[in-house]
Amino acid sequence: MFEESLEMIELELSILIRRSTSISSNRKIGNLDRAAYLLLRRIASKGAAGVKVLAGEFKLDVSTISRQAAALEQKGYLYRIPDPLDGRAYTLQITELGTMELNEFKQARLVKIKEMLKDWPDEERKVFGQLLKKFNQTFI
Repeated sequence: MFEESLEMIELELSILIRRSTSISSNRKIGNLDRAAYLLLRRIASKGAAGVKVLAGEFKLDVSTISRQAAALEQKGYLYRIPDPLDGRAYTLQITELGTMELNEFKQARLVKIKEMLKDWPDEERKVFGQLLKKFNQTFI
């Protein structure tokens, strides 16, 4: 029985990831990919952070975060705040344009998810959200 549950979870997660990626990559929704959205959302919600901190939180290499941040900086969505004690170090902060793009993208995603879950009872949506959160926290 446990193996059947694992098989179902593995398959459904694969489908969920694929479909949620297709929602985010739909250019009608906005100009952000999944990585950009998560990076901007993290900085907007928790404040400026350095690439090492962000890499640790996302479980990615510093070079990966640096590349993603550089692309967002080039678009005007992030800017660097130099570290006064270490001339090589900096933290990343979201710009007004980045905040606007993030909010637009987030709202478009919420509209799509709301439409998908419109026939679900409130209690099921709440439990689903709680279980997804619990599952994601197991990666920490």
